[in-house]
Amino acid sequence: MLIAGFPAGPWGTNCYVVATGAGAECVVIDPGKDAAAGVDSVIREHRLKPVSVLVTHGHVDHMWCVAPVAGTYDATAYIHPNDRHLLADPMSGMSAETTAMMLGGKYEFAEPDRVEELADGQTLTLAGLEFLVDHTPGHTAGSVTFRAPYAEQDIESVLFSGDLLFQGSIGRTDLPGGDHPTMLRSLRTKVLTLADNIVVLPGHGEQTSIGQERLTNPYLLDLIDNPDEPSVPPITRGL
Repeated sequence: MLIAGFPAGPWGTNCYVVATGAGAECVVIDPGKDAAAGVDSVIREHRLKPVSVLVTHGHVDHMWCVAPVAGTYDATAYIHPNDRHLLADPMSGMSAETTAMMLGGKYEFAEPDRVEELADGQTLTLAGLEFLVDHTPGHTAGSVTFRAPYAEQDIESVLFSGDLLFQGSIGRTDLPGGDHPTMLRSLRTKVLTLADNIVVLPGHGEQTSIGQERLTNPYLLDLIDNPDEPSVPPITRGL
């Protein structure tokens, strides 16, 4: 499997290009602001053809370039229905700080020509790859993760976690559509149940693993130690 990832834009959002290998079709995950040039560079370097754009959630730092990338390569975009409205109206999901930063700019957002809606437990077969979709609300109502079998180097699979799980942290829940108890439920039921040898490729920051986070992430440790009444307060990391 070929996975090329790079941070893009002012929020340093990780965009990923995934394929079975060079010269093949590929999937683009979370092309945020300023990601289009990076996607183009990866595609040219590895002679790839994008067929799909997967969106972990509808925040602008993850979907800014969804329509341009999908339109350029005639690709289909995939997003959970609870976040679909953010493709055309990302301002409704922003923090006050981000909204203020963007005031005065001329920004136009629209859905790509082809959008497919994701469902919990769905398996997508795209570009010769399989992605298992888990609906993981909390950061947004329509947040999802994508898990792809890897079967190399004792790695069971790779998890594109969006803003659900980071190295040593989790996504914020104080934005429109966010909910901290719901986030904790997603972490409890969709993260802590996973195998330790799953590599986590997050929406921001460095890669990690489920095993490492189970041992060191304060939010997961708190869930393990206090499953009914977690004591670690919510955070405000991210957009």
